[in-house]
Amino acid sequence: MKLSELEYGGSARVVSVDGEERITKRLMEMGVIPGVDVMMIRSAPFGGPLQIRLLGYKLAIRRTEAASIEIERRNDPLEDN
Repeated sequence: MKLSELEYGGSARVVSVDGEERITKRLMEMGVIPGVDVMMIRSAPFGGPLQIRLLGYKLAIRRTEAASIEIERRNDPLEDN
């Protein structure tokens, strides 16, 4: 499943980050790495950016970037600090 498909309030674990090397490297520098837990906070309308929570902070990313992040859904919700 891709991060761009995660529903509002859903939580998941990052499995892999694929795509263009420059964007992949930047996402990984921001903490989007395999094994990290993420939670979908907001989804802007009309194909706008997504806001996720990971590693104790919120990150807004483009939907195209989120589509390059492979995730596995978690059954237990993450804490929304």
